[in-house]
Amino acid sequence: MARKTYRIAVIPGDGTGPEVVREALKALQAVMDREDFRAELVEYDLGGSRYLRTGEVLPASVLDELRTVHAILLGAIGHPEVKPGILEKGLLLELRFQLDQYINLRPVILYPGVDTPLKNKGPEDINFVVVRENTEGLYTGSGGFLRKGTPYEVAVQESINTRSGVERCVRFAFEYCRKRNQRKKLTLCGKTNVLTFAFDLWDRVFHETAREYPDIRTDYAHVDATCMWMVKNPEWFDVIVTDNMFGDIITDLGAMIQGGMGIAAGGNLNPQGVSMFEPIGGSAPKYTGRNIINPLAAVGALQMLLEHLGEGSAAQRVEGAVRKVVARDLKSLSAGEMGYTTQEVGDLVADHIAKS
Repeated sequence: MARKTYRIAVIPGDGTGPEVVREALKALQAVMDREDFRAELVEYDLGGSRYLRTGEVLPASVLDELRTVHAILLGAIGHPEVKPGILEKGLLLELRFQLDQYINLRPVILYPGVDTPLKNKGPEDINFVVVRENTEGLYTGSGGFLRKGTPYEVAVQESINTRSGVERCVRFAFEYCRKRNQRKKLTLCGKTNVLTFAFDLWDRVFHETAREYPDIRTDYAHVDATCMWMVKNPEWFDVIVTDNMFGDIITDLGAMIQGGMGIAAGGNLNPQGVSMFEPIGGSAPKYTGRNIINPLAAVGALQMLLEHLGEGSAAQRVEGAVRKVVARDLKSLSAGEMGYTTQEVGDLVADHIAKS
């Protein structure tokens, strides 16, 4: 019987993106050699360099092609010569909106051998997941200026929350918490005491949906309290569900407590369509071409991609290799301090996969 084939779009992007994607693809090849599937890779030249060269951010023809793939692996987007907002809105947010990637999934896991800035906390304490609504809230771009550039200027940015958008995110979080099957506890992170309209909707949908999941314990925390408890008592959390803005903030805090951007990966999910996976550290232009950036977050993004495609055994092999590399090989997760080059870290991951 023919092996299953997945069509995967690869967007290396800007800065160190191509460097870390190259190492993630080494891991993909190594795991394909051990598992019964294959991947057909299609590379797309998207990002700051293309924009500076052509003026294009996301051509309609490319978007149409991306709708047909099984998944997308993204390196990084961000170029120092491109004005902030152009690539973020025109490429990253546009992909999320057009492909309806309404869930941002961010595991916050401290692997053995990785240092955390939290005193007296270890891997047994830091193991939770943030489910962030990914297509609504303040990121819709709703709002505008009045009398711009004058002393009487008014700027309005509106948070748009629909019941259908909130409900599908909340329901995904309950299902994910059940599937994760660890503490089976789901925390709603919001700000019901101030944002009394948006989070009244979130709160009502959360508790109405909870009736369908009697096996899941629920609780609530204001976003400021969530930040405090993530630092003081991260072991309290299992799965957190929240809106777009708060999710953006607390996941960066999560990256720091799990060891830094060098290990943090995330997924932009459309559970019924095309999803995109990426390291969350950005393009890191100051490290471009120096062969010192940590590629493990990109490898982690690949692991999430494989899990999403249903290749659970392959995903476990990749994660197992990452765990071995950080526990046995690396001196640090920081760029230039790992004790190995970017390419050597990729080789270590691939070697561990080959031996798994």
